[in-house]
Amino acid sequence: MASTVEGGDTALLPEFPRGPLDAYRARASFSWKELALFTEGEDMLRFKKTIFSALENDPLFARSPGADLSLEKYRELNFLRCKRIFEYDFLSVEDMFKSPLKVPALIQCLGMYDSSLAAKYLLHSLVFGSAVYSSGSERHLTYIQKIFRMEIFGCFALTELSHGSNTKAIRTTAHYDPATEEFIIHSPDFEAAKFWVGNMGKTATHAVVFAKLCVPGDQCHGLHPFIVQIRDPKTLLPMPGVMVGDIGKKLGQNGLDNGFAMFHKVRVPRQSLLNRMGDVTPEGTYVSPFKDVRQRFGVSLGSLSSGRVSIVSLAILNLKLAVAIALRFSATRRQFGPTEEEEIPVLEYPMQQWRLLPYLAAVYALDHFSKSLFLDLVELQRGLASGDRSARQAELGREIHALASASKPLASWTTQQGIQECREACGGHGYLAMNRLGVLRDDNDPNCTYEGDNNILLQQTSNYLLGLLAHQVQDGACFRSPLKSVDFLDACPGILDQKFEVSSVADCLDSAVALAAYKWLVCYLLRETYQKLNQEKRSGSSDFEARNKCQVSHGRPLALAFVELTVVQRFHEHVHQPCVPPSLRAVLGRLSALYALWSLSRHTALLYRGGYFSGEQAGEVLESAVLALCSQLKDDAVALVDVIAPPDFVLDSPIGRADGELYKNLWGAVLQESKVLERASWWPEFSVNKPVIGSLKSKL
Repeated sequence: MASTVEGGDTALLPEFPRGPLDAYRARASFSWKELALFTEGEDMLRFKKTIFSALENDPLFARSPGADLSLEKYRELNFLRCKRIFEYDFLSVEDMFKSPLKVPALIQCLGMYDSSLAAKYLLHSLVFGSAVYSSGSERHLTYIQKIFRMEIFGCFALTELSHGSNTKAIRTTAHYDPATEEFIIHSPDFEAAKFWVGNMGKTATHAVVFAKLCVPGDQCHGLHPFIVQIRDPKTLLPMPGVMVGDIGKKLGQNGLDNGFAMFHKVRVPRQSLLNRMGDVTPEGTYVSPFKDVRQRFGVSLGSLSSGRVSIVSLAILNLKLAVAIALRFSATRRQFGPTEEEEIPVLEYPMQQWRLLPYLAAVYALDHFSKSLFLDLVELQRGLASGDRSARQAELGREIHALASASKPLASWTTQQGIQECREACGGHGYLAMNRLGVLRDDNDPNCTYEGDNNILLQQTSNYLLGLLAHQVQDGACFRSPLKSVDFLDACPGILDQKFEVSSVADCLDSAVALAAYKWLVCYLLRETYQKLNQEKRSGSSDFEARNKCQVSHGRPLALAFVELTVVQRFHEHVHQPCVPPSLRAVLGRLSALYALWSLSRHTALLYRGGYFSGEQAGEVLESAVLALCSQLKDDAVALVDVIAPPDFVLDSPIGRADGELYKNLWGAVLQESKVLERASWWPEFSVNKPVIGSLKSKL
């Protein structure tokens, strides 16, 4: 691999322009090109470069600094850009099956340009398309071709005006009429209107509509997905019986048209039912290959998990951008110093390192986890498509559901907090809209509630773990899962006897230390939550009341600790595998340790409460280890950013440009936006900026 890097494929990984960031790049302990090749692989790097180059050279994607588009214009432009992406055919259906990781890679490339574009593309191709593919059967394959030719445009219609997280209370119905072999899709009242549905507002022609399936005799079989045409593809006018519209301007992601729909006795063919988990015969008899309701539910979770796994990737791309902007700014922004004559970059201050570098480590750890979870989801969907009805397949669906339900909160909250920290770490310049941190913050915000409110989703994960423990207590079953995320729980008794015995900072600088602590923490919280739940029930609380009383200090931290452990475990194994080039082992090990120890430090009170920590030294060692790792990674920060940052055109932040000319870039952008270029070009005091101004004028 080293020879590939040294061979100088400058077209694939060109050198960065010379400038103020050179000093940090020269101090890096590794080659950023080697890390990029190890992390992504040459084929993936070429794939991303193809996408970025196409966007930069296509006038449809031209940036318009200072232009405030109207809501209608922005949504129209976003749809045209989405259409152009399909015309480029960056990723064929065949490529998706051959190289599935190119799917989240494409989404991240688009999201780095504009979150609304990524969301629009994702909802149509991945969420709508995945629902049709994984929940449908051979009779629905014709839709897949139409999806990627954009002959139809899709959306995923689950939530309603009055119900979102509580999917069992969804009220849209689908009554089967055997006389005509049709389902009648109906919204009983306005509260049952499908609501918040991405792409539905202006552009979707078809929807995967979740409705309660009912057959003659008033037998209802719960929520099932149906393909329903809501607009004419040629005119975009609503279909008969469908009232559909846009819900209006949001706090962010306004290029995405979220909408509503009501159905008044809309008849669709029997074949519109996506029948992977259940079907209805022409005569009106409900049939399902899954006799076990629990097994059928596990299968149905696949379509919900795909959206949540995608949001993990969307959140991480926002954090990548924010961290890239803030760290390049911090490496070139000089304030104060040991003497009045010498100012030093703010990145040299331990406080700035402590504020930003853990989020850089989080980017690497969470990005690796999101890719691995996406591959797990692909395995699940391939099993569904092949007709795998084994107990393992159903258990895989439940495990992925539990991981997706907790990783979406972890990724979206980490990004939310990280972007705000990056914004503040850039001072007043971070508040300037052109530097993009405010847009990133607003565009990431819905990730905390899309596809389920984060706090509600965490209950799904804690319930999964509590169910496994209850099964073990009642039947003596071992803790086993297809992805092995819970297998360590078999050793809980021995793990709970362990104590934190690291006495020096040097011995703490390894993610293995945090792994041991996390396993103890999950075992402790699982035991405490289970005991608390049973105690509440013995005190007379119903199961509903008992679970609610356990969430704040038990179930919620249990779910977060479990998913954090899984992220730490996967990244630890990744950076310690034999194929890691020797020159990269140190920096990757530090990233792994920093993310693990920084995340663990947020649970210090629980570690003390449960007795794993004792005395002042444990907490002090943990805090000191985080600071030590930040210091060790400081000189590598710019090179680590170079690996994850997109080209300047895509990053679109004057203070985050790769040349590091912080003040020239910011001043030039301000002049361009304020329309004073002509006056500034002849004013003598601006002579230092003439090259910048001339360059800007040539681009106008």
